Formats: sequence, structure tokens, C-alpha cells
Amino acid sequence: MDVEIAPTKKFVVLGVDQRSLENLVWCSSTYGINRLFWVDGYLLCIEVMDKSFEHEIKHREFPISQICYVRYPKYTKFYEVEKGVQLPIVNVSEMRIFKKLIKAILDSGKEKDPPNLESSS
Repeated sequence: MDVEIAPTKKFVVLGVDQRSLENLVWCSSTYGINRLFWVDGYLLCIEVMDKSFEHEIKHREFPISQICYVRYPKYTKFYEVEKGVQLPIVNVSEMRIFKKLIKAILDSGKEKDPPNLESSS
């Protein structure tokens, strides 16, 4: 039996937006996103089209339609959007792809000054 590890060659992110924490989690929960990702002090909401997986298999290039992010210094396993509505948060800080994604976002200069984004108050 042969085993080939063939990682995706390229990720293409079509949209990136920094959001307030309140807006990011509300949008995620109402849009049907079932989990958020935490990497090195940032919370990510990643929207992927179903056809992205087919494209990846054919071309080893993975399109991501949208990433929204916010500074979120302390990891927690869940975020309570409102009473009875929680979003799980997966700590992906050990995964290369997520480290590369957040680095690319931050290096792109799209990040605004984050201190007031963690809360809408």
C-alpha cells in the first residue's frame, strides 16, 4: 500500500474583513456557521462554498469565499452569542494552514487598530 501526502498547494481568499466581536458571532450564528476558529489571539469565521472541495481535489487549490476576524486574546471553548445560543471555538494555533492564513491577513495591512473591536460597548 502506498501513502501519498499531497497538501493543497494554494489557498485563495476572496474576501477578508475585520469585524467587531458582536457582529462576527451574530453573523456566524445566523448564517449557519457551526464553529469558529481561534489562532494566536484571533477569532476567525471562515465561509467556504461547497464547490471549493471539488475544486481542491481537481486543482490542489482551495478557494475560501470569506474570512472575518477579530482580535480575541484569550481562548475559550465556546462563545455565548445570547442566552441558549453558543458557538464552539476550535483552537487551531498548532495548525500550519491557520497560522499562514492569519499571517497573510495581518501582513496584507487589512487589520485596523483592534483595541475597541472586542466589545461593542
